[in-house]
Amino acid sequence: MGDDVRGGSGRDDRGNPRRLGADGRPVRREQWNRDGADRPPRGRSDDRPRRDDRRPSGARSDDRTRGHEPDLSPPPPYEPEVWIREDAPAPESSGRRREKPAPIDTDLVRAELSRALTPAKAKRFTDRVGEAARAFGNERLDDARRILKPIAEEAPAAASVRELLGLTLYQLGKYRPAATELEAFRDLTGSVEQNPVLADCYRALGRHTAAEELWEELREASPSAELVAEGRIVAAGSLADRDRLSDAIRLLESAPRGKKAREHHLRTAYALADLRERAGDVSRARELFAWIAGVDADFADVRRRLSALS
Repeated sequence: MGDDVRGGSGRDDRGNPRRLGADGRPVRREQWNRDGADRPPRGRSDDRPRRDDRRPSGARSDDRTRGHEPDLSPPPPYEPEVWIREDAPAPESSGRRREKPAPIDTDLVRAELSRALTPAKAKRFTDRVGEAARAFGNERLDDARRILKPIAEEAPAAASVRELLGLTLYQLGKYRPAATELEAFRDLTGSVEQNPVLADCYRALGRHTAAEELWEELREASPSAELVAEGRIVAAGSLADRDRLSDAIRLLESAPRGKKAREHHLRTAYALADLRERAGDVSRARELFAWIAGVDADFADVRRRLSALS
């Protein structure tokens, strides 16, 4: 399968809306590095989960509290005073769109570049990486790639540069080179932060064993609940790609349970509802979509999905 295949539907199995234009990138980009392109349909709409909330690890807000995740089974009856969305984004103010800042650790980038470059060049390249990060955050992905590629070639041990270039290539649908960069980041840092994105690259390339190994590594490391949830969704999608719908459903239903819903819980529930519908369990799919709509009626296209099953 090629690296840069376009196609697919207006949504994915994590509930992210997609742009159907030639670039294949999703419409909604609420954070500074939201994600990329589609794979071709396999007898149905494209269901590969898109990692649309990934930041380079040095720029990630510290949202990594451990603990139980909410029960993905919708409560009977739904009780809005119990099921609350804790991390709903604030509405954007009207008026001209402002360019988003690039929350990147420039000290870390400069330190990494200084190991391979002269101080003057390290400073200049650090400023350029900052420009690339802003371009990335504002959907100018080709600009980000153009800036980062020569820097990564000149300073291949700069993990932050390799990471950001990998995420940029991923969002452009360049899965093979994206995997190369993210593997380099993983080797240089030992971090599992980008395992879900890397696994999704391998899923797109049909390398399901490699995707499974990354999921197992992530699960054993047990980082933030959000990161594990994203890895679980990719792993379930990989199973579904191989017509193992029952295994994919069991994997998503094995997610930890609790009482309060955050966005990654809604994404997991959306993926599960999508798989339930594909498996012919329309009643259960409807219940899950209804639960999501009860928590956040504007989440992705959940109202349309629920209406279609009513």
